Amino acid sequence: MRIIGGQYRGRRFTIPGNFKARPTTDFAKENIFNVIGNLIDLTDSTALDLFSGTGSLGFELVSRGCKQVVCVEKDRFHHAFICKVRDELKIAKSILPIKRDVFTFLAACKETYDIIVADPPYALKELATIPSLILSKRLLNPGGIFVMEHPKEYDFADLPFFLQRRVYGAVNFSIFLYHSD
Repeated sequence: MRIIGGQYRGRRFTIPGNFKARPTTDFAKENIFNVIGNLIDLTDSTALDLFSGTGSLGFELVSRGCKQVVCVEKDRFHHAFICKVRDELKIAKSILPIKRDVFTFLAACKETYDIIVADPPYALKELATIPSLILSKRLLNPGGIFVMEHPKEYDFADLPFFLQRRVYGAVNFSIFLYHSD
């Protein structure tokens, strides 16, 4: 895993062999962060990284100026890796790893965020429900963005707050811009 921009640009971390996660490619990550950076000022923002896996998106957010990123990941090996990288970077106040199922976390979540990113497993049976769940719970601050990586078979263009879809090779992102009613 490599951080591609910001303060920790170029830092690499070896992913353990027991990982089941599918990390976002550097090419896709670089392009989607260019889009994110044009939509919102990351400086001092707060973010939620769902299905964190390696924590790659969360670390990228902190590197680019987010003051705090909550990383939700239920797999104990993935959670431990996020904690290890956080400690190596000495950013304990910026990355808050939570070892919990995303849906359980969301059911209890009362916080709001400037940015929410989600990279769920492509085989997750509830994948299609994630954007509606995030948006209906009003977890974004006004002007906040939600970015979800997903397989090409999914189309979220009919959902409220949908802004655009970006495709980078085999990687698809749907982007939502939240505004209060």
